[in-house]
Amino acid sequence: MSGNKKKYELNSVAVIGNYLPRLCGIATFTTDLCNALSEELRNQGEILALAMDDIVGGYTYPDRVKFQLRANVQSDYLRAADFINVNQFDVVILQHEFGIFGGKQGAHILHLLKSLRMPVLTTLHTALTEPSDEHRVIIRELARYSERLVVMSDKARNILHDTFGIPDSQITFIPHGIPDVAFVDPSFHKDQFGVEDRKVILSFGLLSPGKGIEHAINALPKIVSKHPDVAYIILGATHPHVKRDSGEEYRNGLYRLVNELGLNDNVIFVNRFVAMEELCEYLGAADIYVTPYLNEAQITSGTLVYASPTESEPLTAALVLIVYGNQTTFEFGEEATDRDFYTLFLAFDADIATDDRVTVDTCVLDADLVGAVLIVKGFDRDSRNARKAAVCELAV
Repeated sequence: MSGNKKKYELNSVAVIGNYLPRLCGIATFTTDLCNALSEELRNQGEILALAMDDIVGGYTYPDRVKFQLRANVQSDYLRAADFINVNQFDVVILQHEFGIFGGKQGAHILHLLKSLRMPVLTTLHTALTEPSDEHRVIIRELARYSERLVVMSDKARNILHDTFGIPDSQITFIPHGIPDVAFVDPSFHKDQFGVEDRKVILSFGLLSPGKGIEHAINALPKIVSKHPDVAYIILGATHPHVKRDSGEEYRNGLYRLVNELGLNDNVIFVNRFVAMEELCEYLGAADIYVTPYLNEAQITSGTLVYASPTESEPLTAALVLIVYGNQTTFEFGEEATDRDFYTLFLAFDADIATDDRVTVDTCVLDADLVGAVLIVKGFDRDSRNARKAAVCELAV
């Protein structure tokens, strides 16, 4: 065999998951994955998508989506399996999150997988440390019908092994991808969004109670007392399922909280879903990025890796403080109340544009901001590329 010859030629791939224009993180992930695979294979292979629908009539998908599954219609899963088998795809890639499939805890997807006649790779977007019996059965069945389970953090790998008994040989760690964009001076984007000469905090993503935005808002008065020019941008439309079930109740509650705390000059709501290009511009304007998630099972976050300096700093269920390689870890659930949260902004008082590093002891934690990840931007003097001075994941 020639040394340059591939052991396995990949000619066709079927990807199952949510897909844009459906508004959710997995839809963005699946779309980006298909685009990346298509770019990698170019004209040597075919990438098709099977999209999960959560509304009557589905969505207006691009041409790559060749099959639509109604989440709660079990026969659609069997028809999808027939479609995949008839077209003889080389491999199937499944994006798995319990809530996007029909049946109890999303069990319908198992009917599809067990009917397939080619290898399956399953990417797990959630790994539960305390699963119910139903969750445990589903994960083990996914492992049974999959050649590999793909995870995006070492924490998830450990959970699959320790909690579900999945052998390490069946688990593959692939970091979550990030956009490849050039560095632009933050002041350019700040001017663009009307927050010039202000310190900017950013949270983004589809708005829902699980995002814990209220905790970030409750912590904000301490920050404003020291830095009155702070602007906290909350970017993103309300999650479609939340809006369907309870309208704008959660968002309106945040509006009331901002008003009660006298923060109308400091909190900016951008109530819409933004495309990747504009999202990167908002990230470019931010000095601190915060995700105050309340769910310990949120072990992987697309929003976090987009904001992080590299794609190798996955979200985990522990508090992590990273300053140019120095790391301190606190267990999830442990209180961190030694200092006030607002003093985190002491990082701004240092000349981080010219110094090599920001010291660890300027980054302080607060119990008001629970389950959060904060990323403070700094600059590396040698490379002059954007860097992050600290990543703090605060415990609930």
